[in-house]
Amino acid sequence: MLLVHEVCHVIGCAKNTAIHSARWDCNIYYAFERIYLLTQPNCRRLFEKQMHILITGAAGFIGADLALKLLSQGHSVVGIDNFNDYYDISLKRARIAQVQEHPQADQFSIVEIDIVNRPAMAALFSDNRFDVVVNLAAQAGVRYSLENPESYIDSNLVGFGNILEGCRHSKVPHLVYASSSSVYGANKNFPFQENDRVDNPVSLYAATKKANELMAHSYVDLYGMQCTGLRFFTVYGPWGRPDMAPFRFASRMLKGEPIPVYNNGNMIRDFTYIDDITEGVKLVVESDAQQGQYSVLNIGRGEKVQLMDFIDALSRHLGVEAIIDMKPMQDGDVPRTMADTTQLQTKYGYSPSISVDEGVAKFAGWYNEYYG
Repeated sequence: MLLVHEVCHVIGCAKNTAIHSARWDCNIYYAFERIYLLTQPNCRRLFEKQMHILITGAAGFIGADLALKLLSQGHSVVGIDNFNDYYDISLKRARIAQVQEHPQADQFSIVEIDIVNRPAMAALFSDNRFDVVVNLAAQAGVRYSLENPESYIDSNLVGFGNILEGCRHSKVPHLVYASSSSVYGANKNFPFQENDRVDNPVSLYAATKKANELMAHSYVDLYGMQCTGLRFFTVYGPWGRPDMAPFRFASRMLKGEPIPVYNNGNMIRDFTYIDDITEGVKLVVESDAQQGQYSVLNIGRGEKVQLMDFIDALSRHLGVEAIIDMKPMQDGDVPRTMADTTQLQTKYGYSPSISVDEGVAKFAGWYNEYYG
């Protein structure tokens, strides 16, 4: 068993080294990963009972990577996405193309549905018996909520309501949904803990995510559902969102343009690499469902990173100098975030492993490859 584990580790390292390649063949890695998992007592049941899982927002950054992980575990996955034009649709299509090249791609289907469309969502739940629903579909972005609040009300409130109703009527054993570190607002406690007060959001986006937690809580109390909310902290890595800081910074650096850095650079973020995030989500998805259970958990690296240190690392790995344009704090933003992940570690064995320098190197390599 130890030898198999060591082989998996070596092949996993090779996969991570080559992850910037959009066409890396993962067949060997996934085969050894499955062999190793079969040697683990707590994982054998995953292959004895294949789960049928719905991922909303499957063409998104986290959704597509999670689909790859769940397929490699032997589960079948239905992905839905509305492929809106909030950012480059071709990037979303490319992510799905990656999933469709997975060795277990015959267990994956993608359907173009907007979660706001109540009849379409009702039909989806009627036609399937999902063991787990992972709701990652949402209108993301703190700053965009200042410009287009209607989109957040539609996707994050009405759409989430349709997800809850679909899970209730089709008796889905477990709903896992994306919340956000934004719910903490200008929290004075540090690092952020799940029992901190979160009733003072500083953006509409944060307010909708807090509303999701309250809506889920009411469905657990009223209908005995199991709902787990995951408060994501700053996620980055290959195939990320163009509106996120690493993407914007990389684009401007390579063009020789100044980078706007808010609060005069006095910002702290809990930058968490995509593989660590989706590994944590997978652990929750594959856990034993207990009806009538409600929980909200932080998911991040649990490490404070100065924004300027992150920029320095990105500059170094891209091989270009960053031109900094210092600016004051902007509306809706907060000066620092950091997750206390004790609960996720204790309940599910979550253990993020990718350092910021390693993660930035992988992101920079992928960015240069993908955008040339």
